[in-house]
Amino acid sequence: MKNLFAFLPIVFAVACSNSQTKVSGTSQTSLPALRAFTLTSPAFKQGENIPSVYTCDSINISPELHWNKPSDKIKSYVLIMDDPDAPMGTWVHWVMFNIPAKDSMLSTHQVTDSNMTSGIKQGITSFQSTGYGGPCPPNGSHRYFFKLFAIDTTFNSPCRTTGEKKLIALMKGHIISEGELMGRYERIKKN
Repeated sequence: MKNLFAFLPIVFAVACSNSQTKVSGTSQTSLPALRAFTLTSPAFKQGENIPSVYTCDSINISPELHWNKPSDKIKSYVLIMDDPDAPMGTWVHWVMFNIPAKDSMLSTHQVTDSNMTSGIKQGITSFQSTGYGGPCPPNGSHRYFFKLFAIDTTFNSPCRTTGEKKLIALMKGHIISEGELMGRYERIKKN
């Protein structure tokens, strides 16, 4: 039996190798050739500190984000921001979906309404609210990942019941490409 389990992944990989491409753990069929997909911010560069204006230590507004369109097959984008260094496990700070395919940026200070203009929706975060919740680590330096997924569909899902896990389940089989931007933040202790 042990040998059978060792053999199955090889058979599966060979059977799927001609028809699918693997993108972030999700199998995709007949993907178009992709350009590099980049996510950037004028507020901070990859791996740099996030300015305090975007955190709970200041006015806690969302940063401006920019990206390029990697494929013409895109119907929408999904944005998830999380902190994998949180003491209780990954903490989700922002969930946004149905961002129109024509868009290539989010301006700073996005509203926290669950239903926004142009059909954009914001899902529930670990704060049990919708909208951006900036970095607010209890101790030490934490990493904050802004993940933008290019999707071949839109989702008709209620904002108040759509968190990161549900959205990731909905995205299975629909991810065309993804971009990621990581920033760091550590709160300054006040004496």
